[in-house]
Amino acid sequence: MKGQMFALVMGLTLAAASAANAQGTAATAPTFTKDVAPIFYKNCTVCHRPGAIAPMSLLTYADARPWTRSIATNVTRGTMPPWHADPAHGEFLNDRRLSQAEKDTIVNWVSAGAPEGNAADLPAQPVYPDGWAIGKPDAIFALGEDYPVAANGTIDYKYFEIPTNFTEDKWIQAFEVKPGDPSVVHHVIVYARPPQRPRPAAAANAAPGGAPANGAAQQPQRRQAPFTFAPNMEEPDEVKAAAAHEAVPNDRPAPDAGTGMFVGGYTPGQSVRVFQPGSALRLPAGSTLVFQMHYTARGKASHDRSRIGFVFANEAPKQEAIIGALVNQNFTLPAGAANTKVDAEMTLNTDMILWSLLPHTHVRGRRWEIEAKYPDGRSEVILSVPNYDFNWQTDYIFKQPLKLPKGTVLHSSAWYDNSAANKSNPDAKVDVHWGEQTWEEMQFTAFTFTLAPQQQPATGAQQ
Repeated sequence: MKGQMFALVMGLTLAAASAANAQGTAATAPTFTKDVAPIFYKNCTVCHRPGAIAPMSLLTYADARPWTRSIATNVTRGTMPPWHADPAHGEFLNDRRLSQAEKDTIVNWVSAGAPEGNAADLPAQPVYPDGWAIGKPDAIFALGEDYPVAANGTIDYKYFEIPTNFTEDKWIQAFEVKPGDPSVVHHVIVYARPPQRPRPAAAANAAPGGAPANGAAQQPQRRQAPFTFAPNMEEPDEVKAAAAHEAVPNDRPAPDAGTGMFVGGYTPGQSVRVFQPGSALRLPAGSTLVFQMHYTARGKASHDRSRIGFVFANEAPKQEAIIGALVNQNFTLPAGAANTKVDAEMTLNTDMILWSLLPHTHVRGRRWEIEAKYPDGRSEVILSVPNYDFNWQTDYIFKQPLKLPKGTVLHSSAWYDNSAANKSNPDAKVDVHWGEQTWEEMQFTAFTFTLAPQQQPATGAQQ
């Protein structure tokens, strides 16, 4: 009898201790309102909110609760938030990676049953005015029509022209491109074509030696290009169409007047750019915006009216941001080859400050490496992307912009998998070359730079 009483007392004691431990664990477990929501608001909801690119919202507990297992899995694997640069090479302002403490908080929250917590602990939700991540734009420009996108077939690049009617230069501090129907928009590039300037006086009116006759004012000289491409690596031609196979004439062809300078763009995972204080992108007065639209048929007819929003700086910046491109259009990816390397290279003709790099390939691209080779013989990898993801492309913005002296060589290397083992490969039985369509390939790196202060172009100067 005494033994039975002892066992009963011990059982009750252990049960009470277990219940107390469970209560203690529940009391100390992270909650959505106090611990998890701040992480989501800082790192996730720019994409995970209504109307944005992600498939579900994480703004509220009710939004997030059905997805907790998937959230924990992707956070543990490091696939979310998406970030693909190797931390061994460079530090970046827009690094989306979670700290280990943040990962642990999310995983522990899910393991504890994803408790909601006290409503009083919930911080204010981030505000996205009218859905814009950059805040309320100072100006918005959109396609002038709901353009019909066919359900099937290969769709050539389409070009749409939208006048700005600005009477003075504007300085773009931030831009955001919003596709009308993201399911059919492969990419958007927005260019600005300035109004045509009066042509210089006829050569017959010039004095011998090229000096202007009759005391006429001399025309500004075209500035030397700030970089030189390596031999056999063509300078990009954004107007040239690679899809010559299309039998049906393009109803929105590239404009005869050209496209002009790059001002903004959208690719999967990359639609926003905020330029650092003191630098901005110039939009010349009277410019016409040219939207280059790459649509991809998805088996269902659709309509698209993409748009771009600008936030302008209050005054001209100390440094004019310029967008350049390092490209190799001359390559072959042999059928079935699993690891083909393609290089591109340029030499800087002037001192330069490098602010960001955006490497771009299509679905066969697997990894990237970009190296700076300095005039004194030093070299360093300034960006490494060991697991490139076509579905999440990133403009990597340096935390400390790189000062590159004249004579520096920028060298980019991209590796491609054209084998059947690549599940994204449209056809492993064909050689692949440069082309605009997703089933073709590119070796393209966009980069943002400014010139040394003494080399900054004056506002309104011809480029």
